[in-house]
Amino acid sequence: MTPVSQYVVQTLVTLLAVVALSVLLLSALRRVGLGKVGGPLELVARLPLEGRRAVYLVRAGETVYVLAASESALAKLGELPRSELPQAVATEPPSFAEVLKRAVGVKPSAPPQDPPEPA
Repeated sequence: MTPVSQYVVQTLVTLLAVVALSVLLLSALRRVGLGKVGGPLELVARLPLEGRRAVYLVRAGETVYVLAASESALAKLGELPRSELPQAVATEPPSFAEVLKRAVGVKPSAPPQDPPEPA
């Protein structure tokens, strides 16, 4: 083996070892709970308006703040108690297959219907 090929192999092995160690370390830290969202702040909703402008609902404790965000500033539009927010219906996000079908233009299949009962 030439010195150049030895260098390339050694570099690749070292890189692989670093990547494997990083994956193991990150998965171990995630199991411990490091990096999870916590604290009194919660993003309740986001409504994009255009390019770099949006309206946010942010919960801090028992108060929900209505914030406007643009490329130049963040402004408080108002606030309301948490109890005045309507309870959102928890919907399951669509699967990747459904999103892909919609992007390609394939119509989703109708859910299976029960056969009619004989009279």
